[in-house]
Amino acid sequence: MTTSENKPNIFRVIAAWGVHLFTASGAVFGLLAILSIFEKDWKMMIVWMVVAMLVDGFDGMLARWADVKKYANGIDGALLDNILDYQNYVMVPALFLIKADVLPESVRLLSACSILLTSAYQFTQTDAKTDDHHFKGFPSYWNVAALYMLLMNLPQWVNFGFLMLFNVMVFIPIKYIYPTRNTYLRKLTLGLTYLYGAVGIWGLIQYPNQPQWVVWASFIYVAYYIGLSLIPKKAHAS
Repeated sequence: MTTSENKPNIFRVIAAWGVHLFTASGAVFGLLAILSIFEKDWKMMIVWMVVAMLVDGFDGMLARWADVKKYANGIDGALLDNILDYQNYVMVPALFLIKADVLPESVRLLSACSILLTSAYQFTQTDAKTDDHHFKGFPSYWNVAALYMLLMNLPQWVNFGFLMLFNVMVFIPIKYIYPTRNTYLRKLTLGLTYLYGAVGIWGLIQYPNQPQWVVWASFIYVAYYIGLSLIPKKAHAS
């Protein structure tokens, strides 16, 4: 006989499926970013890219809170997350590289195709996300790179050079930290990550009149992130 103890908690089930719906909404925001790119409305592109990144930043925490693996186990949350990450972190910036004036026109299609291909490799490695919560190889932050290109207004060939460097870095097995699940200097890392995000969003939404100091100050966090990632991994366990 089935007892009430064996029946799933309906509120927990609704919450778990709600988290999956929240994650899936990232596809909608990615589409809106794509439409903004076709219209060359860079401000709205930024808005939708930021919203998509916020969804991606919070859905993992919500998924653990709602215990989606138990209460909504008919959905593969990791697969859903990867699909949306490829759309929003790769496809959207690839289209941006073609439509925006940040790269030499002769290499725009080549550049877009390069990040599509290298990211396909990066996403499908069996250990792309390691057991100790790191990304192996450059973690396809192409949306972040695209935003820096837009905001910094560097020479087009300089942008192309950085893009090719990042493509090569996909194949170099450096373990980059997963900021919200990192265990080494956790409080400092989380604090700097949230500060980077908050100040960055504040600056981005003011485009095209963003304060330039915000752009340059953000490299403090970038340097910290890279430095922490390069620390020998035995140190992360300490």
